[in-house]
Amino acid sequence: MRSRRTLAEPDEATELNLIPLIDVIMFLLIFFISTTSFIEEPGVQVDKPQAASARQLDKNSIIFAVTSDGKVAYGGKEIGLGGVRPTVKRLCAKEPLPVVIQADENARSGMVIRVIDEAKLGGAKDVSLATEKG
Repeated sequence: MRSRRTLAEPDEATELNLIPLIDVIMFLLIFFISTTSFIEEPGVQVDKPQAASARQLDKNSIIFAVTSDGKVAYGGKEIGLGGVRPTVKRLCAKEPLPVVIQADENARSGMVIRVIDEAKLGGAKDVSLATEKG
């Protein structure tokens, strides 16, 4: 006689182990967080004056900041008035880039004029002041 095969439940219940899956997800999360680059806008924080004719500037521009105490910065580092001309010459060597000056609202106008002059002497064709739309 033939033996019949019965489809019975196994003695032990089958369970799904989620711990390795959680470990892999945590590893991927840590990997993506650590490799993500955060965009940081270069320069120092200045209080820009408001203007009705303000417009968005191009991403390819040289941005200088003039603080209220007369310091000139580029890329978050203080370069002073003497560093404006060489910086513009170096960055405009291949193609002329616009120069944008972010002057603090309380910065002395004489210092701002001197930065504009140094940028033009460095070879900048287009020099403008950054403002907030008001």
